[in-house]
Formats: sequence, C-alpha cells, structure tokens
Amino acid sequence: MGIYIGNHVSSSGGFVAMGKRALAVGGNTFAFFTRNPRGGSAAAIDPEDAKGLIALMKEHNFGKLVAHAPYTMNLCSDKEDIRTFARNMLADDIKRMEYIPGNYYNLHPGSHVGQGEEAAITLIADALKEVAVPGISTTVLLETMAGKGSEVGKTFEELAQIMDILGNPKEIGVCLDTCHVWDGGYDIVNDLDGVLKRFDDVIGLERLFAVHINDSKNVLAAHKDRHEKIGDGNIGAEALKRIVNHPALKDKPFILETPCDDEGYKREISLIRGWVK
Repeated sequence: MGIYIGNHVSSSGGFVAMGKRALAVGGNTFAFFTRNPRGGSAAAIDPEDAKGLIALMKEHNFGKLVAHAPYTMNLCSDKEDIRTFARNMLADDIKRMEYIPGNYYNLHPGSHVGQGEEAAITLIADALKEVAVPGISTTVLLETMAGKGSEVGKTFEELAQIMDILGNPKEIGVCLDTCHVWDGGYDIVNDLDGVLKRFDDVIGLERLFAVHINDSKNVLAAHKDRHEKIGDGNIGAEALKRIVNHPALKDKPFILETPCDDEGYKREISLIRGWVK
C-alpha cells in the first residue's frame, strides 16, 4: 500500500506554491494555516490558483489536505468578543476551504479558561453548528489535545460530547495527534490496540479522518504538548511505525508537525515511507 504523508507548508505564494513545496520534500499531502496562525488576517484567494492546486493534486495522486485553523481561534473563551472573533474566523475559513473542495479543516477545540469543560463543550458545539451544515464539502476535524492548561479535547469523551450535541453530522470528524494523545495519557506505545478500541467505543473509528504524526519530548500523561522529531522522543520510532501500519489508520493522511526544516521533513517522510508494509 501507499501512504499519504506530508508536513506543514507555508501558505505564502498561494495554493500551487504550497503543493510544489510538499512535492519537493516527498509529500503527497500537506497541511497549511488558513490565515496567520497567531493572528486573524488572511490573504485573498485566487480561484485560478485554487484550480491549479486541484490539478496538481490529481496529477500527483495527493491524499486529502489537512488545513489548520489559527491558534488564536478559541470558540469557548470566557470573553464574548474573543468568541465572536473566533466564530467569524471559522465561518470565513469554511467558505475559503470550499475553493479546494473535499478536504479537511482541523482545529483545536479551545480552552475553557476557568469556565469548566461542560460549559466549554456547549460553546464549541454552538459555534460548529453554524458552519457544519449539509452541503459543505469540507470536513471539520476536532483535534485530540494534550490537556495543557484548560484545553478541551484531552479525552475522547470530551470530543464525543461535542459531536453528540451536534447530532454526529458527517461534516464533523477527528484528527488524532500522536504527541497529544500520548501527553494526554493514552499509551499508544504499549497499548495501541487498546487506545484505538477506546476511540472506537467512544467516538467511532469511522470518524477518525487524519493523523498528526509526531514524537513527544514528554513522558506519558505529562499534559505538556512538546513535539519531537520522529524517533527522538518518548514515543519512539517502533511505536510510530506500528501506527502508520495499523489497519485502522493506514489509509489516513499523516501530517508531520515535528521541529524540522525542509531537509529534516524530507528525511522523515522518506523514513516513514520505508516503514510501510
């Protein structure tokens, strides 16, 4: 079998430029920030450039792309103006994603900053209800989180609650981040099958659409979220190799978010391709 593997690429230069950067490091998928990851500004979209990327992806047999929402998007902030800012960004991003239809839009669910998980889950679901409507081709993915601070999404149950409130529409799914679930307390090194069974029991593996494949600088359940290069962390190469070859995961797009430059990503992509059975 093949593997859809890529990394985060800069959005500067437009869609076709991003696709070419992914190809240059050996990728056949990639992630990109829809706008400034630390702010709210977004470059105008050239529809012809978007069509160019679609053609490039078809020519090179790309898998689904996994776009990433900006870090400033907090749908469950305790401040109404921040929630409004986040909802406006979310709505605009979904419209922008429709220029490259059929791909994934990944977001961190948010941080409750003292309100508690239950209140936050309701706020997140209310925001998603406005955009995850029948007819959109984009699938919105909730990312599994490490549990740093007041992050929502550190357990599969929290993600399931959000999806349950929404009625589990087909437009909502999950992106599993290996560093985050490890830091969150899920032992993917010694009990990968058990972790995936838990995911299936709570959410359903049919709702898992993408994987962020990262090693971790931290020990299990550290709740710190510090990514490491493949094989250099506490998850380790052998466990990550089992992940990319697992029957429940092997057809998903895998996105690297490791602390590498382009040459490092090229090496990691080549390494992971070599693991595939």
